[in-house]
Amino acid sequence: MNNGIGLRNIFFTLPAIIIVLSVHEYSHAKVADLLGDPTPRNRGRLTLNPLAHIDPLGLLMLVLVRLGWAKPVPTNPMYYKDRRKGTLYVSLAGPLSGVVLALIAAILLAVRFRLALDVPLWVIDFLKSIYLYGLIIAVFNLIPVYPLDGSRILGSLLPPKTAYSLQQNQDKIQIVFLLVVFLGNRLLWAVLNPVIGILDFIIQSITSLIY
Repeated sequence: MNNGIGLRNIFFTLPAIIIVLSVHEYSHAKVADLLGDPTPRNRGRLTLNPLAHIDPLGLLMLVLVRLGWAKPVPTNPMYYKDRRKGTLYVSLAGPLSGVVLALIAAILLAVRFRLALDVPLWVIDFLKSIYLYGLIIAVFNLIPVYPLDGSRILGSLLPPKTAYSLQQNQDKIQIVFLLVVFLGNRLLWAVLNPVIGILDFIIQSITSLIY
């Protein structure tokens, strides 16, 4: 999974990536809004419009090495009744949205197979791209390095003193992480692939009920 996107596949893969990233960031914004934080709405992030969410560099990285990002949604935990729980829920919303999108794509593919529907090949490839990148972006964002969601998830689960210490060392962690992304891509995929494989197994087990 560590190869970039071939030119032949770019026309259905790129829209799929944009959709997954937009839903990912919208999910953060929506949960924060539901918890009483007006910041995402005020910053124009409570929308599925890709123009509000896409980071050009992050999108390019996804195209080149299948690892990338969108613009982080600004939030203010001070609005949450419970700041730690609120931060956890908002942070989990993004990765969870990718898994849900992957599940929806898998169900549609299973229904198409079960009913022997004659659909264009590009539609099948598009759904497969939604499935693949829904899982990749979800798992990648669980890495506990700022600004990825995993850093906030871990910070919400750790004792406050430990979480603060982790936050203070994020600059050093980021440098090591970027070196791994650019120089040790295979090592990173060796960590990501087993988690993606587990999610793939669960989703395929669910959709197998349709066949």
